[in-house]
Amino acid sequence: METSPARRGWLLAVLLTMLFMYQADATIVNVATPSIRAHLGASGAQLELVIDGYLLASAALLITGARLGSMLGYRRVFLTGLSGFGAASLACGLAPDPLVLVAARVIQGVGGALAFPQVLTAMQVHFEEGPPRTRALGFYSAALAGGAVAGQILGGLLVSADLLGLQWRSIFLVNVPITLAVVVAGRRILPLDGPVGGARRLDLPGAAILSGAVLLIVLPLALGREAGWPAWTLACLAASLPAFALFVAIERRRAGRPPLINLDVIARPAIAWGLAPQALAGSTYYALLFTLALYLQHGLGRSALVSGLTLVPWVAAFAIPGRVLGRLPARARPLLPMIGCVILAAAYASISASMLTGVRPEALLLGLLALGGFGIGTSFSSILVHLTAAATPRYAADISGVFSTSVQIAGAVGVAAFGTLYLSQTGHPGPVAASHAFGVVTAVFAFVALIAGGAGYRATRQPPAAGRIRPVTSPKPIRVP
Repeated sequence: METSPARRGWLLAVLLTMLFMYQADATIVNVATPSIRAHLGASGAQLELVIDGYLLASAALLITGARLGSMLGYRRVFLTGLSGFGAASLACGLAPDPLVLVAARVIQGVGGALAFPQVLTAMQVHFEEGPPRTRALGFYSAALAGGAVAGQILGGLLVSADLLGLQWRSIFLVNVPITLAVVVAGRRILPLDGPVGGARRLDLPGAAILSGAVLLIVLPLALGREAGWPAWTLACLAASLPAFALFVAIERRRAGRPPLINLDVIARPAIAWGLAPQALAGSTYYALLFTLALYLQHGLGRSALVSGLTLVPWVAAFAIPGRVLGRLPARARPLLPMIGCVILAAAYASISASMLTGVRPEALLLGLLALGGFGIGTSFSSILVHLTAAATPRYAADISGVFSTSVQIAGAVGVAAFGTLYLSQTGHPGPVAASHAFGVVTAVFAFVALIAGGAGYRATRQPPAAGRIRPVTSPKPIRVP
């Protein structure tokens, strides 16, 4: 699709602002929970739901949101979801009690699930394959990484500043004017569009079963660690496997009717292998945010603000590769996912060695975090370029929905698994035990990063067009004013 460079720049700004807010709101509440407890009298379980209700709602509906975008047009669904996100943010900021706050957070997650996958879909539609799309996806990667870290920093600053006596409410109310501005700009800038895949009806049975299967994974992972892994969490995780199998069986038997996900697209080796390094390396990324915060705040007694600022080198370095990938020789690009993961593994291994040997200067940690951020940014951006090139824009919703959901699930798995490992190693309070635990966890991170590198190498060695795709309906043209 032809879109002028200037218009694409404004379009990118609209999309990335939403993406940044979506990621920031996943972490911004973490530092505000003491204030919420003090002012609303929220219980521990209610505070968990304030944090996790957003994650659960968005994770369960991302694929459905992506499919709605292909049916109704990504512009309409993006603006609808963003408007709902802003309205729910206002409701969060004005919530009179914990139950209203939890409900508003769930609605906020639903709005995010509608808008979030449209970002990647729009990039596949409006940025042609090559340097333009590579640069756009580099910004996409940076917004994902930066939003998660900025949420922690911004949350700490807003709660500490106590603007207008709002305490914790300001972390939600700050979304309202930004969302309003983005919606107004989006209505003017985002091109008019129609259905990408031609589907007219949503696969409701598939959507219900897939959402349930995702919840069976994310819900116990989000709540199980704090609860001590009771029996219901293990039962949910066990039930998720047959739930996913049932979803695949139903999708395979739709006999020409539009599916929720075109499984033939996702099963192509170039795409299936490409999703693996994103999930593996991504699980260590989200787990690093969690375990590093535990190490710095509980182990070393640093503030939440210092903890967030420590990750600035990581995020800054993460953003660099996306800006330069398009300038590299074409024959070097297939090696980048593997090279990035090897760099990431080396950074993790070096952090582990410094922790376990007692050589722990803060400057060294900051430098290694920058190295690791560059590594995961290289892998993330190059694999994302590979995934979006492995299928035509007609299947953008399939790529966007599955990619977004896999990142969410990987993040939940990483925080639960590695967070539990970290806590199991801190038998005694203090910096010595915390350093040992962080050293053990980062050693495992290094191993996982190497596996991710192998999967990335395998993905880029697959022919992008390998595999037969069964079209469901004819695509409709997209109109650009």
